[in-house]
Amino acid sequence: MEQEYQGRLKSRVNNPPSWERPVQWPETGLPFDLRAVRYVLAAAELLSFSKVALALDIKVSTVSRSIRDLEDSIGVSLFERTTMGVRLTDAGSRFLDDILPAIFQIENAIHHAGSAGRVEEGVVRIGILTTLAGGFLRDVIAGYRQEFDGVRLQIRDGGRREHLRAIRARDLDIAFFTGNGAIDDCDLLELWQERVHVAISAAHPLAREPELDWPQLKGERFIVPSQEPGPEVHDYIIRRIADYSTYPDIGFRPVLLETLMHLVAMGEGITLVSEGWTRIACPDLVLRPLTSAQDIVPMSAVWSPQNDNPAMRRFISFAQSFRRQWRRAVAAGG
Repeated sequence: MEQEYQGRLKSRVNNPPSWERPVQWPETGLPFDLRAVRYVLAAAELLSFSKVALALDIKVSTVSRSIRDLEDSIGVSLFERTTMGVRLTDAGSRFLDDILPAIFQIENAIHHAGSAGRVEEGVVRIGILTTLAGGFLRDVIAGYRQEFDGVRLQIRDGGRREHLRAIRARDLDIAFFTGNGAIDDCDLLELWQERVHVAISAAHPLAREPELDWPQLKGERFIVPSQEPGPEVHDYIIRRIADYSTYPDIGFRPVLLETLMHLVAMGEGITLVSEGWTRIACPDLVLRPLTSAQDIVPMSAVWSPQNDNPAMRRFISFAQSFRRQWRRAVAAGG
């Protein structure tokens, strides 16, 4: 991203700015009133200044004077004027052929800028640590897609440090992390909470229990992925099981979390996952909730306060509003 910026900067240095280009730009603005171009376009089609005036609800003298001023400013007659009406000269035809693409480009630029401001289009780059199988995060993303179907959502997996670097470099708009502690140079908003679940093989004796607590996990072999969120899960296990004066057996595996879940199902060990994983079916794998209130973790959105992406700002507002609806639905058992 930095290389791209430096490339644009170098290009501007090597090429004169648009306002220094060899065009006769008077200090008061453009060399002619752009409204006159509209009158020319209309007159070329209607073949009459009076019909243009009637169509645009202005005076005929305004149309005639504006087009005459434009002709004077560029030094060529654009219309042949007769008692029957007007028709383009050859120079007028060439003028329209040359200027129409520029007019369309300006219109498109204005439309795109306005659409971005109204969040009709744009891109929101979202970093996640957890699954999108179910729960609040999946629902809010699906809801935003439906509400703003012109906005593209780019979802990226990754770790906390990786996502924070990308947010600060403006290479990522927003990320969702566990926890709600302050983060330097970033804004943070807690949006929902998830209960931690234990993933175990269906053949494991603990699979018969409807819910679990940490004393039951003492002596178990934990496995976590070496990539994110593995290190974070490792630290969580250490913090929670240390209350029982037990240093857990935790092994890292060089696999993604999805593959790790299959290793758990085959009896290689147990692991911890977020509540969203309860929506994923995996053969011979069961998930059991941890009962302690300390095992309900907050989930937060994190972004840079310097990021002025309108689509991202609307995403945050949408998520806040969606949170209220989602909580009501959960409370009602929906």
